[in-house]
Amino acid sequence: MQTNSKDWRYTVMPAVFTWLKESESGALEIDFDVTRKQAAHVLAAKGKGGSRFGGLVASGTLGENSYLTPEQRLALLKSLSDIAQEYEVPLISGAAAETKEALASIIEGLAAVGVNTVMVMPPKTKEAPSDEEMYAYFALAAETARKVGVTIMPYNNPDAAGYHALSTDLLRRLSALPEVVALKISTLDVSIIETLIVENSDLKVLAGVDSVTVHAGLAGACGGITGVGTIFPKASITMQEHVLKGEWAEANKISQALNSISYLDAQPLLLEYLKFAMGIHHNDPEGGLRTYGKKLTQQEIDDVRARYLLAKERLERLGLAD
Repeated sequence: MQTNSKDWRYTVMPAVFTWLKESESGALEIDFDVTRKQAAHVLAAKGKGGSRFGGLVASGTLGENSYLTPEQRLALLKSLSDIAQEYEVPLISGAAAETKEALASIIEGLAAVGVNTVMVMPPKTKEAPSDEEMYAYFALAAETARKVGVTIMPYNNPDAAGYHALSTDLLRRLSALPEVVALKISTLDVSIIETLIVENSDLKVLAGVDSVTVHAGLAGACGGITGVGTIFPKASITMQEHVLKGEWAEANKISQALNSISYLDAQPLLLEYLKFAMGIHHNDPEGGLRTYGKKLTQQEIDDVRARYLLAKERLERLGLAD
């Protein structure tokens, strides 16, 4: 599947959750069947205009990437590769490492199990590298991607996830690498997107924070990667349909309806919050609370439930809750 910056889909892509179950010993393990079923369900969804999601993001932040072992991660992605192929969308996953050499090895492994595009996060180091060190890290990732036949997506997410921030100058340089299919900008400051697009209108940028999807589209983003859209796919796709048509008032109605739950996507516990909301949506709240991440307090559980119900009520009025 060819995916390059010239033909990257103008759409939104779901970041699917990794569903877990208890083994006979009581330990948590990946429930491949339910995870595959949920991914297929989301990719089959359509917006009011008839379009679908344009990619499948798996084992990302919402897919518990940082908690899975390398073996678990590769097994999960391999199990989802045929789902992505069935719906003719690229399979996307994240990668980060302390060194550029370790990152190259991860990219090779991801390509071997069917990943088409790798979201490359900054180095996992305590001290922020210089721009030159950062560039060398991403440049080797691009070189490795070319050798194994995949593309990369530099991922800037300093807000909720706490990764080292990529400077605007560095993002400009990285966007020029031929293996870069798009940039993923996960920040509430969408002026970064506008600055990059004003300078290069051909650049593809995906927004990574649900609460600013419409604002990012107005700034020039070609789409986004969404966690909330995995819970409410019809609403997410329809909102993007309006964004692409420049129907800002209609898009903003949906954004406002989703606001109570979209807010959670910019919080440090976004994985735990949104996964629980997904569990409520599918009548499996216990499953939504099974995570390798943090255990939610009762107050947090009650807050997420209230936010989910408010979003659902608002979307029902728009005919977008299913």
